Amino acid sequence: MQFKLTLFAFLLAFTAFGQDKPEGSEGKATISGYIKDSKNGESLIGASIYKVGSNVGAAANEYGFYSLTLPKGTHTLGVSLIGYQTFTFVIDLQKSITKPFELSEEGKDLEEVVITGEAADKNVKSVEMSVAKLDIKQINKIPALMGEVDVVRAIQLLPGVTTVGEGATGFNVRGGNIDQNLILLDEAPVYNSAHLFGFFSVFNPDAVKDVKLIKGGIPSQYGGRVSSILDVRMKEGNSKKTAVQGGIGTIFSRVAIEAPIKKDKASFIIAARRSYIDALVKPFVKESNPLKKAKFYFYDLTAKVNWRINDKNTVFVSGYLGRDVFGVSVFKFDWGNATTTARWNHIFNKKLFMNTTAFYSNYDYYLEFSTPNGQGFKWKSNIINYSLKPDFIYYHNTRNTIRFGAQALMYDFLPYDATGTFENGTVSFKSDKRYGVEYSAYIGNEQKFTQNFTVEYGLRVSMYDYVGKGTAYFFRDTVPNTALPFDHSKEYASGKSMQKYITPEPRLAANYVLSKSSSVKASYNRMAQYIQLISNTAASTPLDVYTIATNNLKPLIADQGSVGYFRNFKDNMYETSLEVYYKYMQNQLDYVDNADLFINPQVEAQLLQGLGKAYGMELYIKKSKGKLQGWISYTLSRTERLVRGISNDDWFMSRYDRTHVLNTSANYDITKRLNISANFVYLTGVPATFPNSKIQVQDLNIPYNTDGIRNNYRVTPYHRLDLGLTIGLGKMKDGDFRQNLTISVYNVYNRRNAFSIYFRTKQGEPNQTEAVRFSMIGSVVPALTYNFKF
Repeated sequence: MQFKLTLFAFLLAFTAFGQDKPEGSEGKATISGYIKDSKNGESLIGASIYKVGSNVGAAANEYGFYSLTLPKGTHTLGVSLIGYQTFTFVIDLQKSITKPFELSEEGKDLEEVVITGEAADKNVKSVEMSVAKLDIKQINKIPALMGEVDVVRAIQLLPGVTTVGEGATGFNVRGGNIDQNLILLDEAPVYNSAHLFGFFSVFNPDAVKDVKLIKGGIPSQYGGRVSSILDVRMKEGNSKKTAVQGGIGTIFSRVAIEAPIKKDKASFIIAARRSYIDALVKPFVKESNPLKKAKFYFYDLTAKVNWRINDKNTVFVSGYLGRDVFGVSVFKFDWGNATTTARWNHIFNKKLFMNTTAFYSNYDYYLEFSTPNGQGFKWKSNIINYSLKPDFIYYHNTRNTIRFGAQALMYDFLPYDATGTFENGTVSFKSDKRYGVEYSAYIGNEQKFTQNFTVEYGLRVSMYDYVGKGTAYFFRDTVPNTALPFDHSKEYASGKSMQKYITPEPRLAANYVLSKSSSVKASYNRMAQYIQLISNTAASTPLDVYTIATNNLKPLIADQGSVGYFRNFKDNMYETSLEVYYKYMQNQLDYVDNADLFINPQVEAQLLQGLGKAYGMELYIKKSKGKLQGWISYTLSRTERLVRGISNDDWFMSRYDRTHVLNTSANYDITKRLNISANFVYLTGVPATFPNSKIQVQDLNIPYNTDGIRNNYRVTPYHRLDLGLTIGLGKMKDGDFRQNLTISVYNVYNRRNAFSIYFRTKQGEPNQTEAVRFSMIGSVVPALTYNFKF
């Protein structure tokens, strides 16, 4: 089946190629190559090469490769990227040639007033919509919790992105759950993107080059999740000279080393972080205090090496290893991610580029309780992915850029492996492993019909196979919101198919340029997701278990449409956009009341599948030039679900619904040495199910909901102000300070934002019940970080 899907995609691609005349018959030639940074050899994603005085041009892809086809003859060409000096040259193009470019950064004065690496009007001219791209320099200027800049916290300031609260892992996009975001680190999926229960992400900022969040209009080369794609690209390593950077902060320190192995041919980067909260606490507690032997830290190691074999072949190998460890006395808990990615770039000719990726991803966690008398409990779980994925880009001509490819992805999933030790012996609870294989093939074309009208259209077809070795369970139907009664089971041998699903996923995006500074865009995409998170807690935790699609659980399907108006002002100094979207989801997971999700081989009987919808409006205003830079975003949205047997069979608010979300982020250069920054966020409180009555048994009050409506109230609104000050130290070199000191204050006005609200009997008043607000951070959090590079 995989072969058929791949062959189908290739046939479609070559059919499209044959629609125009051959290059030679039109008297055309192609100039192609890589565009890189002259200082460190890093590829420049999105750099433009264009014919001066025309709208003809091309952009460098994710690896810095470009291809531009022009009529034979003399042309004046420009190569540019904001933040870099534009390179203009005259060329007599009589045959196809390879020509690499290296761009130099602008002087400090210009570097100060530019906060993005894209073309100044790309938000207007590009077919992309519902896309946010953050430069690492921009992320570094955002005030951060405990002084540590963070990729995931930065994107939470963008429209349409929220979280259920401080201390919650992951993020939510347009009303979706955290498992509906495909988080990629050098193309390998990361299942838990959080350190320290959600306060920090797994991405070391010193190793990150590019961050791109796609919320809608998702191109056909992406699949596997229904809400968003977070594509994080690592640095390749300085191929010119050795460079070291890092920081010493309040709770952790970090260091990154990058250097050439062979100048301009091979290089590497290795970056490490380690927190030391436990080490800071131990000197101040007594030997008898359990905190004296407590473990509470995280670490991660990120590494990458690349080798440019020749002009046509480059290979990359990158990896990540990170872990959180938390243990006090009789309790131990740790979790972590490990990924490895190997990629091969190959240029077949001036127009055809290929990247082949193989990756391994492993997320696992371990939980242990023990008592002095030897009794205890241990539990571990993991999910492993293996994948092979060839991707092709065919630069047919200046009006058509075609992408096509295929992927095979394997899921190797252990729900639980538990052991209980009791007075009379040891009991083992180990589930069968579950296996699934996802095949997909895609083709897409970005076509410029006129100078003002561009359409990107494509099709992705995914096929999922739930395979053995394993047991398939079958259940009888019953009344709604009740666990399904077991009927029978069937054993399957290794590799035998238990259930197949095939899903066509069409993609469409269009842009019509109204004027030099404005455009309207529209997009539609269907996405399929064959793995979902099982969690009925207020917020997801590292202990939550994933489940793959089975004979009982259908894949999650989402259809989303968006329409937007984009407008720039004052020579692209101000960027504005207004988008509206509607997303409809099928087979979204929910749970029967009082579901038994813990160590249950027949957990599928406890799960329900229903419908979901999310719709809203997103306003975004961004200033990207001048001493004062930043943005304001406002989202008005609604997220609802409909599940048979829940909330009186009526639509109810999702846990991730936030009616109003206001985010502001600003930074101001007082001098070249001093920069101040501020964030302010306001979010409507998340929905929650509160009791409207109680049952009293003797002196015990039992909260009770008489109307059966789920998420019938909201917790109090969330709002917070953060401030930051960056001080450049020493002398400037290459237009930048080699050292700086960052002072930050998180939650300036000491707001105790509610993470959740629960109810209890009021102390001393057995007939009264009180609501209690639980806050993860209930005070001002100052921090100091020293950053360096040399």
